[in-house]
Amino acid sequence: MSETVLTEDRGPVRVVTLNRPGKRNAIDLELRIVLAETLESAMSDSSVRVVVLTGSGGSFCAGGDISTMQRQPPEQTIPRAEAAQRVIRAIWGGTKPVITAVEGFAFGAGTSLAIAADRVVASRGAVFNTTFTGVGLAGDMGIFSSLPARVGPAVARQLMLLPRRLSGQEAFDLGLVDQLVEPGAALEAAVEDAAIIATGPPLAISGIKSLLTRWPADPWQTLEREVDLQAELFDTDDFAEGVLAFRERRTAIFQGR
Repeated sequence: MSETVLTEDRGPVRVVTLNRPGKRNAIDLELRIVLAETLESAMSDSSVRVVVLTGSGGSFCAGGDISTMQRQPPEQTIPRAEAAQRVIRAIWGGTKPVITAVEGFAFGAGTSLAIAADRVVASRGAVFNTTFTGVGLAGDMGIFSSLPARVGPAVARQLMLLPRRLSGQEAFDLGLVDQLVEPGAALEAAVEDAAIIATGPPLAISGIKSLLTRWPADPWQTLEREVDLQAELFDTDDFAEGVLAFRERRTAIFQGR
């Protein structure tokens, strides 16, 4: 049984914890597969009313695990990218609300994962960054739907083109975060919210989630386009340079090829 994802039931609330603390819960292939399976299981379990997603070791998720990335052709990248999208499909397509509890880093795909939820609770010590372009990538895990839905297309464009670190307060002010709490309190606050939602009518709540997921654009088409784009970008010199620069702790020099 994989230990990369842990679960705990608190009454009708299932707490799902990313558990790669040594990597700040960065997402490798195993984690994305196990996380998708875990979320799908929660969505199909009649005893679960709400899911809370968090990270261990003081961080939510540092994004994709760059140490496992290398240049590769689309036919190798597409299964990897689709495995990541499966996680978001489980969140968006599931009948149960998902709340993320964010402490520490939520970088790149970590930001995507956090804001894919129905509610985001973050501590003042949380740090968000849409830093996909740092390794020559554009973004995935639903960010081209969830980010503009939360902050508006103009702000989303700036955050993607000019990535910068956002404190918990800045993320809250922009609308990335729904509730701001003191450091160390995000999980308990999220569980409290989940417990309140869990007392509501499950069918109505499922219907609310379903309808809002489909507004204003079709997010499923966005997921498919994100897979295609990531597959194209994984087979570029810029991506290879971005990964190498990260490992060598230097600024990447991108050439657009």
